[in-house]
Amino acid sequence: MTQLERAKNKKITTEMKRVAGDEGLTPEYIRSCIAEGTVVIPVNIKHHRRNKLRIIGIGKGLRTKVNANIGSSPDRVNIMEEKNKLDAAIKAGANSVMDLSTGGDIEKIRKMVLQRSVLPVGTVPIYQAACETARKGKKISEMSIDRIFGIIEQQAEQGVDFMTVHCGVTRRIIETLRKSKRITGIVSRGGAFLAQWIVYNNEENPLYEQFDRLLDVAYKYDVTLSLGDGLRPGSLADATDEVQIGELSVLGELAERAREKNVQVMIEGPGHVPLNQIEANVLLEKRLCKGAPFYVLGPLVTDVAPGYDHIVCAIGGAVAAASGADFLCYVTPTEHLRLPGVDDVTEGVIATRIAAHAADVAKGIKGASDWDMQISKARGSLNWKRQERFSINPEKFRQERKKSKPKDARVCTMCGEFCAMRQSDLLSKKTKF
Repeated sequence: MTQLERAKNKKITTEMKRVAGDEGLTPEYIRSCIAEGTVVIPVNIKHHRRNKLRIIGIGKGLRTKVNANIGSSPDRVNIMEEKNKLDAAIKAGANSVMDLSTGGDIEKIRKMVLQRSVLPVGTVPIYQAACETARKGKKISEMSIDRIFGIIEQQAEQGVDFMTVHCGVTRRIIETLRKSKRITGIVSRGGAFLAQWIVYNNEENPLYEQFDRLLDVAYKYDVTLSLGDGLRPGSLADATDEVQIGELSVLGELAERAREKNVQVMIEGPGHVPLNQIEANVLLEKRLCKGAPFYVLGPLVTDVAPGYDHIVCAIGGAVAAASGADFLCYVTPTEHLRLPGVDDVTEGVIATRIAAHAADVAKGIKGASDWDMQISKARGSLNWKRQERFSINPEKFRQERKKSKPKDARVCTMCGEFCAMRQSDLLSKKTKF
């Protein structure tokens, strides 16, 4: 039985208890939310590190979670670098990791990630199907349907906890895309692979047409399906257009079918979205998908900041999560430029964690503001050790503190002897109110 099936049957699992303890909520709250489809716990029954995983809950009333993408590309393959990127993501505080490898020995890299990660692991199975097809000298449009589903089951058997599947890229929506005035077309690799297959074969997307087959595999291993936004906007000009909304509407219908089959499901969202459209996008997803957890990439709120897109992502992510998004996929400083390295992974995770926490404070998530109170008290008393302890990246705190060499060790070189908090401390000791 899956987590969803147990929840519907009023059974509280070990995983539900662990999530409840981590969130400071009751197991019954977690169970009821899973039963209604507003919370998911991505953990595959075959995951060999199941008992050691940092089990997470994603959804209504829970802390906003952060995912880090790693993986090779056809132009850069280094399994040791991928291992180091995984370690960096874990150290920086990511809640999950996705292996998006498309270069080298994809199987070997994925097995390394599954064996080493203490976080839930996600994949995009269509990547492997497309890469295998290309390596055989065939066109992407020649992917075998049976092989696509075979890879999905293979990865589930290996222990993958959640999978992005682009089921909403349908023939009808491809026609809508052709008639649209999109600037950047399809920016999702998975979406592009399936669109090619649909057009050249003049057939329906097999992940949509044979959705029940997909659900059977997901149910067997309790894999959480992340219904991918294969037609997400890749520029502000394309945001919230008929193509994006058409796909989202399909995903809402498929999410309901997944719940009926006791398969946990979440919905992926944009993408590049102007700041003033983010809240509407989140509310629309919640309505069309009946409260399913929303997993967003960014959103990126401007197209003009290559090299700084982790900041752009954090701005959009904070607004999205404050509006109700549940799961933020990080963006690194190298987005749109190159495959990220280890340092880029760290920067991306930290930036997105800041966005997630800021949103949790705004939403009133239990315990969120307590963290800020702890560092505020330490800052007010000039207690540098406690400030370091409660900072989001203590290592960065230490590095910057070491560069500050004030005459008075109680302050820093920003204000030195004129430190306002130091002056306030002296004032409170000498003045009666």
